[in-house]
Amino acid sequence: MLSLLTNLPREVLVQQIYDGLVLLVLGMGTVFVFLIVLIFVAKLMSKICMKFETPAPAPQAKVTNTAKTVAQPSVSAKSNDAAIAAAIAAAYDKER
Repeated sequence: MLSLLTNLPREVLVQQIYDGLVLLVLGMGTVFVFLIVLIFVAKLMSKICMKFETPAPAPQAKVTNTAKTVAQPSVSAKSNDAAIAAAIAAAYDKER
């Protein structure tokens, strides 16, 4: 390949390098302009969507009792825990 380039006249090589640089600048310029346009279109769409967005309702302040209460587990929760523990033990024994 290098031998083919050395056989070409100097003017042809210079012209090819010039054409390559022009294509490089045009391609990079096109991508740069496209990305700038993309940024502005995204910002514009964001503003348009903000106009049509319904505002979220304000969170309601909850009135809580100042006395601390400790929740006692119910009987069904205790039996549910026992059933879960039994299922875990059975699965563990089965895998051994």
